[in-house]
Order: sequence, then structure tokens, then C-alpha cells
Amino acid sequence: MFEASSLEFLKEFMLSSSPTGYETEAAEVFRKYTGSFCHEVRKDVLGNTITVLNPEAEFKVMLAGHYDEIGFQIVHISDSGLLYFRANGGIDKLNVPSSEVDILTPAGKVPGVIGKKPIHLLKDSERSKALELTDMWIDIGVESKAEAEKLVSVGDPVAMRSNFKMLTDNRFVSKGTDDKIGAFIVAEVMRELSKRKLAVGVYGVGTVQEEVGLRGSKVSAFGIDPNAAFILDVGFATDLPDIPKSQYGDVSLGKGAILTRSCDNNRILGALLRDAAKRNSTAYQESAAHRATGGTDAACIQMNRAGVATALISIPNRYMHSQVEMCDLRDARSAIDILVETISAMSGKECFEL
Repeated sequence: MFEASSLEFLKEFMLSSSPTGYETEAAEVFRKYTGSFCHEVRKDVLGNTITVLNPEAEFKVMLAGHYDEIGFQIVHISDSGLLYFRANGGIDKLNVPSSEVDILTPAGKVPGVIGKKPIHLLKDSERSKALELTDMWIDIGVESKAEAEKLVSVGDPVAMRSNFKMLTDNRFVSKGTDDKIGAFIVAEVMRELSKRKLAVGVYGVGTVQEEVGLRGSKVSAFGIDPNAAFILDVGFATDLPDIPKSQYGDVSLGKGAILTRSCDNNRILGALLRDAAKRNSTAYQESAAHRATGGTDAACIQMNRAGVATALISIPNRYMHSQVEMCDLRDARSAIDILVETISAMSGKECFEL
């Protein structure tokens, strides 16, 4: 399904730490890998990585997957050396207590654990409530503020401890699957397209700061000014208890990438994806977005300049925004195959006006 080098890249990429706004480690892994087969690899002041194939082509196709992940940031160091923090992205408070974390400092990573009052000391009324982040702290094992300040500083970003693991031949868990799996697909599509003769220019972008407002995609799309854009992100797998399919659709791990129909998906571009999948007998799943716009880089890129034809391709994800997000390699393979065939068939004369 994947070459050994691709799987090695996936593992290294997933194990990198990249809390939103501080994506340097993941960006370096992404740039090193794509630099071996893309015609250009460049970066911008936000930290986006822009890889290019066939840069002389007038017609431009953009691929985007964000490699930032949710995390925290230190806001206060107590007299006893405990670190208080804020959310950096959409944090599920129920998943936070007892997490292992790494504080990212200029000198390297400092390990810690997120602590709270023991359950034995909680009042009955407190035991059934989700704690606020202000009621938790990061413990790095020191005994004083002075000792802590030798290791960390206010403002340092915090990432969940890296934890990539294959559970089966196809399914894996990681705290950074949202959305390093999307950026992985971008890189793999660029690698496979580099072996083909293209009629269009292809711009594969690892975007930043998606989790705090789609910020990286906004500036990268403005700089590229694409005619069409494919956005790779994760979507909700509904093959779990208590997720109503009547509201969120029928989506399972391992049954193919999700092709979405919504206001931020151009109908003509979406038809190209579906036609390519059917021509090559590639499995995919259908979804109607649970909200009309927003939530992914597609909404931002669509509104770039005078408008861009966009299509969202999602990878089913269990346990989103947790330390144990789960995805399936077969769904990634589906997305790659559909995109490679779609882009390879483009003539550069496509019109997406509705």
C-alpha cells in the first residue's frame, strides 16, 4: 500500500511536536521529505511550507493540509514551580487531566504531567463536573519557582507527548493525527505526481495555525493565487456508539476518503474527484457537511481574492482532538489515489464557474 520510505516519513512526522503557532519541528520534517522530489520548496513568515511541481504552468492547483496541532501555552509559574497554562486551539477539557506533555523551550523539550486535585479530595458535587483548565497545572518535578525558571519560561508552548503507534496493519493512533495525516497525504500526492508529466502547476502546502482560525491557509492561498484547491483534513468517523448517523452521516474507518458536499465545495471540482474515483474503482465515502461553512482551510481558501474552486477531502478520524486520535491508512491511500488521478487528468483549461 505504501513504500517503506513513506511509512518512515509518516512515523517521524506524527512524532514531531507542532502546537499551533509553533510548528517548526513538523515543518522541518515535511520540508526535508518533500525537498527530495519537488521542484521548489519554500516557506513564509508564518511557517507555511509551499512545495511546487511544474512552477512555469499558468494554471495552478493547490493542495493544503495543516500540520499544526492543538496544545497549550504557559501563562504563570507558581512559587512551588507548578506551571499554569491556557488552551492553544480547541481543547476538550475532559481529556486533559493526567496527560503527559512536553514544554518546548529553546534548549529542548522539558517533560511534564498535567495534574489536578486527587479524586479522593473532591466533593461529591465536583466529581461529576469537567474541570476548568484553571484548576489544573503542569508538574515538571521541580521544587520551586526558581528551579522551574531555569528550565521553562512564561509563553513557552506545550505539546502533548508524542505517541504514534500502529495498532494493526492499517490503523494507528497519534495525538497529532489532526491534521498531520492531511499534510502527509499532500506530501505523498506531490511525490507521486513528480513522476508524471503535468499540464498544470501543483502547489502542495503544509499550512499552519489552522486550529486558531485558518490563518496559514489564508496567506499561502493569497501568495499562490490558485485556480483550484484541494484541502485535506480529518472528518468524524461515525462508526462508534452514540454518534447519530441521522445527523452526521455514515462514515467508517477503512472504507475510503470522505468527499464532501457543502457550500465550500465547488460542484464541478467535486465531480472531477468522483469521476476519477469511479474510473479507477477507488473506494470513497460521501458526506454532507454538518455545518454550511467554516471549520477547515477550505472555507478560507475558497474566499481568497476573487474566489477559488475548492474541494474538501477528509480522512475518517476517531477521538478527534484527543491524545489517541485514530485513522486508517486505507483511507489515506484512497485520498492519494483519487487526487493523483484527478490532477494528472487536468488540462489546465478547466472552468469551475457555476
